[in-house]
Amino acid sequence: MSGESSRPELVGLRLGDPAERWKALGFDVHDSAVQLGGLELELGCEAPGIAGWRLRGAEVPPAIDGLRTEEATTRMARAGTEHPNGAIGIDHVVVTTPDFDRTAAALAAAGIELRRFREAAGGFRQGFRRLGPAILELVEARDAPPGPASFWGLVVIVADLHALADRLGDRLAAPTDAVQPGRQIATLRRSAGLGEPVAFMTPEN
Repeated sequence: MSGESSRPELVGLRLGDPAERWKALGFDVHDSAVQLGGLELELGCEAPGIAGWRLRGAEVPPAIDGLRTEEATTRMARAGTEHPNGAIGIDHVVVTTPDFDRTAAALAAAGIELRRFREAAGGFRQGFRRLGPAILELVEARDAPPGPASFWGLVVIVADLHALADRLGDRLAAPTDAVQPGRQIATLRRSAGLGEPVAFMTPEN
């Protein structure tokens, strides 16, 4: 990889959720897709949870340590989409792995070298890399059985988290302080019916 233009960027995620469940959460859904902060969330895919991602700016293999990967096509996310729930972007996408070093090496071989690391409470490692409009967060799942990496969940940025809490009621847990200073986060409960964990977070200050 060389040059700024060759850096991989995330342009889309493929989700198994039915479109109507995202619409019920206040997202603007067209053609079974959500346009969100420069990313396209393709809904109703064949696999549950996060089925895969699309990357631009790199020649990518069909899978990166088990993460189903597609090269981006000419189809671009529609800019300027407004969502009734106040969503404005994706903060980060979470990937878990039982073998942190192996997955980090596979990502680096695909041009996605992690740039920041931290050890969380409990002793497990986390690695981070910005991929255009969103951040990849790799989390070490120390107690997981041996196997490939897997997509886990995502965090959506909303303009007004407390207004969203009023809108969603008991489908959303109470907002709490996030790890990022000055920000708050709230987790969507299973009663919302999504196949992957989703949380909502306030914007950066």
